[in-house]
Amino acid sequence: MKEISKLMEYRQDVKVVDATLRDGGLVNDFFFTDEFVKALYIANVKAGVDYMEFGYKASKELFDVKKYGPWKFCDDEDIRRIVGDNSTDLKIAVMADVGRCDYKTDILPREDSPIDLIRVATYLNTIPAAIDMIRDAKSKGYEVSCNIMAISNSQEGDLRVALDMLGNTEVDVIYIVDSYGSLYPEQLQRLAKIYVDATEKYNKKLGIHAHNNQQLAFANTIEAVGDGIDWLDATYNGMGRGAGNCSMELLLGFLKNPKYNVYPVIQFVERHINKLIEEGVVWGYDLQYLMTGLLNQHPRTAIQFTKEGRKDYAEFYQEIVALD
Repeated sequence: MKEISKLMEYRQDVKVVDATLRDGGLVNDFFFTDEFVKALYIANVKAGVDYMEFGYKASKELFDVKKYGPWKFCDDEDIRRIVGDNSTDLKIAVMADVGRCDYKTDILPREDSPIDLIRVATYLNTIPAAIDMIRDAKSKGYEVSCNIMAISNSQEGDLRVALDMLGNTEVDVIYIVDSYGSLYPEQLQRLAKIYVDATEKYNKKLGIHAHNNQQLAFANTIEAVGDGIDWLDATYNGMGRGAGNCSMELLLGFLKNPKYNVYPVIQFVERHINKLIEEGVVWGYDLQYLMTGLLNQHPRTAIQFTKEGRKDYAEFYQEIVALD
């Protein structure tokens, strides 16, 4: 257990990042109405959230624009349609996925864009490509973070090498990402020590992005706070791929910094998130996601199980055990 002072005090360096549009967009192909996006933006401003991630900078050569809403691509004019000149303290972020974006052309110079932060997403085996993206974004004037995905499947030696490589770049923040929702707080603590050693060595910030397959996204995020991790991802009502993410209402209710206000989050969930649920948009903890989390597997099989409306959980478990 963490010392009580680690959980009761607040650190000025803590930043809360709302990933509702980006991670949540994975469950409805990014078809959010402008009313929803504008209301989410206003709720984040009122709640004191530090960054709002609008979605992906996905390649229009690789992805059919007719099959996705605008937040799959995050054109600057679409963001401006919502935020105008963004004369608020809330900063705007987008995610650029290694191998799935045309970052050299689609990410404009910072002075020509409403975006503040580029979040580069990579796997360990694509770190060199991620480094090129980091350098491109920094040269254009952006803040840059790097999310190393599927870290629960990594070898410690490979991870240390990757952290050294990233440490020698201009990246501002390095993220622990529990992509499969398979980590327990004790494992997160040990993993955080590896990251903290690297980020302290290279003077970088450290973040956490947790998934809720075992209903531990909030617990792991709290653990991260106690371990000195400052950048915390969350989504409204936990909306996100598969089992979803750490819930914003839980996180802001936990953080002691008086700049954060949970009430606008509760209002938004009542007025807008519940409407999505009523319309049939599905995410959140369920047995199929627990199973992939337990087995440290990508949730794609559980997502397909959900789409097919299956309820034969025992049969599904036998199927995915055979994949190991």
